Amino acid sequence: MEEHNPWVTIDSHKIYENNWIGLTEHNVINPSGGKGIYGEVHFKNYAIGIMVLDEHHNTWLVGQYRFPLKAYSWEIPEGGGPLESDPLESAQRELMEETGLHAAEWIEIQRMHLSNSVSNELAIIYIARGLSQGEAAPEETEQLSLRKLPFEEAYHMVISGEITDSISVAAILRTKILIQENHL
Repeated sequence: MEEHNPWVTIDSHKIYENNWIGLTEHNVINPSGGKGIYGEVHFKNYAIGIMVLDEHHNTWLVGQYRFPLKAYSWEIPEGGGPLESDPLESAQRELMEETGLHAAEWIEIQRMHLSNSVSNELAIIYIARGLSQGEAAPEETEQLSLRKLPFEEAYHMVISGEITDSISVAAILRTKILIQENHL
């Protein structure tokens, strides 16, 4: 199958915009030739995830209430990074803000699109190692719980469905594979 764009955009209208996202509605002709609409969420930041591993394969999870889910969520440290900045610098800032940790070694392990049927959001996931403890400085909108635990326990939280955040699931499963293949 050819890799070309079968969609025809007739026109586009910005519906909503804030500091983090924009919503555009496109009038389109779909690949079958029918007219329709397509809503697209444009993210103004990278989604950044940090899989923290110490020398004993302990990790850190951050717990917080997630407003859109109306539920509490355990996740790896994560946040946003402006598209015009270095994603690694954003990851380093997020790790320090949420956990107070600094890492000497950073390894990018995954890039993924989080919901590519409706958005262009790109997630970049790193492993952080060579840790030293500093002072956490969460943003004013964050009320966080911090939990240090063996990596295997975090892995079992994914397998049991206790961790559902997509960046965290991908990071933990990817890290499990890297450990099994002796790459970490």
